[in-house]
Amino acid sequence: MTFVLGRETGIDAGPTGQLGHYRARDGSQGAPLHLDLDGPHAALVVGKRGYGKSYTLGVLAEALARARGVAPVVVDPMGVFETLADGVPDGSDPVPARVVRAPAVTPASLDPRSWCTLLGLSPESGVGGLVWQAATAVNTLPAMRDHVRDADAPVADRRAATNHLGLADSWGVFDADGLAPADLASPAATVVDVSGLDQAPANAVLRSIATGLYRARVEERLDRLPWLLVDEAQAFFDGVATSALRRLLTRGRAPGVSLVLATQRPSAVPAVAISQSDLLVAHRLTSRVDLEALERVQPTHLDTALREQLPENPGEVVVVDDATETVHAARIRERHTPHGGHSPQASDSHGDHTQL
Repeated sequence: MTFVLGRETGIDAGPTGQLGHYRARDGSQGAPLHLDLDGPHAALVVGKRGYGKSYTLGVLAEALARARGVAPVVVDPMGVFETLADGVPDGSDPVPARVVRAPAVTPASLDPRSWCTLLGLSPESGVGGLVWQAATAVNTLPAMRDHVRDADAPVADRRAATNHLGLADSWGVFDADGLAPADLASPAATVVDVSGLDQAPANAVLRSIATGLYRARVEERLDRLPWLLVDEAQAFFDGVATSALRRLLTRGRAPGVSLVLATQRPSAVPAVAISQSDLLVAHRLTSRVDLEALERVQPTHLDTALREQLPENPGEVVVVDDATETVHAARIRERHTPHGGHSPQASDSHGDHTQL
């Protein structure tokens, strides 16, 4: 029997992707465990460093790229998912994937309040008010700077607002022809590499993508159901992307937008990211605050504390499926494409290994 996480019906009822196999008590491999890819979901993948959190996200991305009717987008803050596009080493069917290495989004994809938040300005201040007005009136960064320059405002405020907009321009992530929802609605997995960006511009890119996909589905401009996968999610809940992620968690299911967040530190994401997730994929955790964060919103159908069920070895997981109110001990399947998340070691160097 093949169980499908996230739905009551069997494997023939719609698209699925294999997540792994059941893990028997003696460590042997059991029946396959699949994940529902037919309907929208909110999922959280957690685990301490080195136990397979990003690997699991890559397995899910591979499955989505091969499924029909979905549009997977991976926001990659560590630069480890570009290997999805490297091909399959054994020569079997490749995983359809592309990498966007220098992502840019349209300035108009951020609302005026988000522009103030992004630049650390209060909308009630003179400088923040100028940025707000510029973002309301025009749609490009050069036009916003011109609008500020020509505004009837104190010289000091105009100069400060222009400098802030100049800083945003220097990030290189804003372009009138930047990524649009239609560009991301591909059957192939789209890896958006934000590893070269600081926190503020990376947040701006994710905010634009999350908001754009949500609105495009609400307005029925996309046929495919988007899946947004975000690694190191804790880095995006302290910036301008926060409200867009919260909206997908609480309202994304209605228009059909799925969100998968992965983090080493569940205590660093808001409680809504845990409570609104209908799927929790948990690798090993040892931090008390992280375990407490999960257990504060532990579903009632868990008959024992989650910390008592967590695995000990890399690649092993406990999956809490709120849709079927079941809990599963599993081992994540092997990636078909190379995994890019290995940490370098000094012993890998080809230099002098002389002991000092």
